[in-house]
Amino acid sequence: MVIFVLRRTIDIMIDNTLIAKSDKEIHIIPQMLNRHGLIAGATGTGKTVSLQVLAESFSRQGIPVFLTDIKGDVSGISKSGVPNDKIRSRVTSLGLTDYENRAFPVCFFDVFGSKGHPVRTTITEMGPLLLARMLNLNDTQEGVLNIAFRIADDNNLLLIDLKDLTTLLEYIGNNRDKFITSYGNISAASTGTIQRSLLMLEDQGGDSFFGEPAFDIFDLLQTDNGMGVINIFDSTKLMESPRLYSTFLLWLLSELFEELPEAGDLAKPKLVFFFDEAHLLFNEAPKALLDKIEQVVRLIRSKGVGIYFVTQNPLDIPDDVLGQLGNRIQHALRAFTPRDQKAVKSAATTFRSNPKVNVEEVITQLGVGEALVSFLDEKGIPSMVERAFIIPPSAQIGPVTDEERNEIIRKSPVYGVYERNVDRESAYEILTARMNQDAKVKQDAEAAKIQAKEAAQQEKEAVAREKSERRNRSAGQEIFDELTKQTGRAITRNIGNTIGRQLVRGILGSIFGGRR
Repeated sequence: MVIFVLRRTIDIMIDNTLIAKSDKEIHIIPQMLNRHGLIAGATGTGKTVSLQVLAESFSRQGIPVFLTDIKGDVSGISKSGVPNDKIRSRVTSLGLTDYENRAFPVCFFDVFGSKGHPVRTTITEMGPLLLARMLNLNDTQEGVLNIAFRIADDNNLLLIDLKDLTTLLEYIGNNRDKFITSYGNISAASTGTIQRSLLMLEDQGGDSFFGEPAFDIFDLLQTDNGMGVINIFDSTKLMESPRLYSTFLLWLLSELFEELPEAGDLAKPKLVFFFDEAHLLFNEAPKALLDKIEQVVRLIRSKGVGIYFVTQNPLDIPDDVLGQLGNRIQHALRAFTPRDQKAVKSAATTFRSNPKVNVEEVITQLGVGEALVSFLDEKGIPSMVERAFIIPPSAQIGPVTDEERNEIIRKSPVYGVYERNVDRESAYEILTARMNQDAKVKQDAEAAKIQAKEAAQQEKEAVAREKSERRNRSAGQEIFDELTKQTGRAITRNIGNTIGRQLVRGILGSIFGGRR
């Protein structure tokens, strides 16, 4: 299938624009599609059109495609194009005798479910490495997250959605001393940071991404009447959270790598995957994640998958990954500043040189719909870079209406599969019940403790009252005895005094001869 037409020296004018007529076509060899590729160029230079033309070509060959729609303007590939004067002139000047307008089979997906079938995965399937990337955790916090996943595995706890992980972290925090011996230190500060990051992720719409039914990557490998289905993932809203967007695509690549069987060298790939705004994947990515990306890119071609990164500058891609991208399409770059000029020189070095093309000079002169191209030949060797025109897309350039999109969604073979949300028993339900039981046991223990304390207090008070009563009785008896003694002594004294007086009077009377 014709992809590009080589620019030659026979100049003609179209719409007052100098172009060149050609007698040579440029193709991508199907067997080399899984050797990956790169589409680069400044904003507005034609990268999206190149992506659309490639996707149409692959679909014609029965190869399913996955691509992201960041600006909402790729959906038109589902509708036949209507040629205008500019397209007719381009078709005529390039000698495209077999050019025709047509629509292509499309399946729409959207994390949020508003512009396509919902796409979900589970926390367990995402794994701690990608989730740590999504939450922007440091090494210590990632370590705690790994411990949380290990505890979940050891206790057969399903981590499906955000509330499962949040509840697990809460349970670990409440029982930290119980886990430290077996799993190592679990920092309360790190646990709290992860919980706050999960709240932020939920505010960004991450809760829509986690759940069931989980997305089946084999639904991307569909054909329709011999044509590959073009799976369009709407990312207009998701791009508001770039880290979530890039991590989602990396998860999808990882799932393809893990789930697809080894395929060896195929006549054509099972799937071609376009990763738009690829620089977001590598920005601030830790080394462990970069290593994983490099591994996936290097090995996934043996699973029959080709990856095509779309970005502004080839230097956005790490060298270890860039070296694996055999098919190159370079649109214009700007060189207004010394930094831009340096980037242009670096981009020029990524091509196999051609004595007839001064890449460093041409790369700043390319017009819209024009590119520097180098594809792999039958032996897997990059061809010399050529300056070429891209052919016009056969489908509509620009978006379809919401009504047209919804009609396609309703007719999709996967309609109804992902639209329903399933919430089965998982870590949230199990741990909530366990924490409620623990809380009840603790509450009952506290109540028993309070009752015991109250009973002890009552017993203490009873003993105190008894002692007080005994003291009171003893004191009263002592007072009574003392009063009795005092009264007895007083009576005795009175009696003694009376008897004494009478005795004295009797004696004295006898002595002094008193009257008788």
